[in-house]
Amino acid sequence: MAAVRPSPTAAVLALATRLRAAGRDVISLGTGEPDFDTPPHIREAAIAAIDAGQTRYTPIDGTAVLKEAVQAKFAGENGLDYDVSQIVVTSGAKQAIFNLCLALLAPGDEAIVPAPYWVSYPDMVKIAGAEPVIIETGIDQAFKMTPGQLAEALSDRTRLLILNSPSNPTGTCYSEAELRALGEVLVAHPGVVVLADDIYEHIHWADDAFASFATACPGLEDRTITCNGVSKAYAMTGWRIGYAAGPLELISAMKTVQSQSTSNPCSVSQAAAVAALTGDQSCIAEMTAAYRKRHDFVVAALNDIPGFECRAGDGTFYAFPRVAKAVDACGFDSDEALVEFLLNEADVACVPGSAFGAPGYLRVSFACSMQELEEATRRMKRAVSA
Repeated sequence: MAAVRPSPTAAVLALATRLRAAGRDVISLGTGEPDFDTPPHIREAAIAAIDAGQTRYTPIDGTAVLKEAVQAKFAGENGLDYDVSQIVVTSGAKQAIFNLCLALLAPGDEAIVPAPYWVSYPDMVKIAGAEPVIIETGIDQAFKMTPGQLAEALSDRTRLLILNSPSNPTGTCYSEAELRALGEVLVAHPGVVVLADDIYEHIHWADDAFASFATACPGLEDRTITCNGVSKAYAMTGWRIGYAAGPLELISAMKTVQSQSTSNPCSVSQAAAVAALTGDQSCIAEMTAAYRKRHDFVVAALNDIPGFECRAGDGTFYAFPRVAKAVDACGFDSDEALVEFLLNEADVACVPGSAFGAPGYLRVSFACSMQELEEATRRMKRAVSA
């Protein structure tokens, strides 16, 4: 455990909560959680499930009706055909990824993790006893790993490649052509499994349509685990329902891990997830339109802060400005010091880029009201300018 960190994003959220409780007017731009309520038809399905007595254990890997809904989602939206035996439902998409790491990786193995990365990827790899191999990208290459970088990082020890698109923390999304180019590199490395973390699939507004890795690279579908969930698209973070699909052998191993850890996901949450996946989908477009509006404002506002450089994203509800010039101009020695300064002097909580493997950046979440975003960026600009 000495090699594993607590989640930095959870730590920022906890600190902001404590400061608010102490009377500070802190605006938190650190949390990766939709600020919308779960849509009414989904809540109503959960209440109906409770009233119907659906409060007991379910099969370890999820109810049959939910797995069929996931199967239909993959077929209808991604063109991916899975048998229900190739699907596992988990207590959040995070558990699906954790299960995969434990099922696949062993001491001596390597997992390739492009940076900036979601904070939990490297630590999950370490808990499984393997070694994360970090590929650094940056704003100048649109935060995207190149085929050349991937080829150079691959070794005889590589067992896993983690791809998150659209990306937390950058908002960048790989196009179908870019995924195919990465897939061409992997053809010569048959021992490598690909984890496609598609949790932000529907919060997407790039000109190119969203493409999942297995859709773009059908020849690699037999060694791709596609992971998704209802947390982000349907504002259901607290319901804790994720799911994954892929080769039967791997999915079966992930189910075994789950059987010895959490057992089944929450029964009531599974009923709500069925309603989410099979019911009215207009709520997704409404929330995504709001995120897009906030994105456009935040990117412009951050670029107006001295020493900040922010690239427009393709989706999610994050902006990831480069702040190295502001760090130097303010006389700080790190992005962590800038984050501490913004919290103390501006009452604004962000997450340092170093937590995502990208020193010299900040992650700014715009999953909050426009009023909060306007005030937060105003405070940040005033503090940095001073």
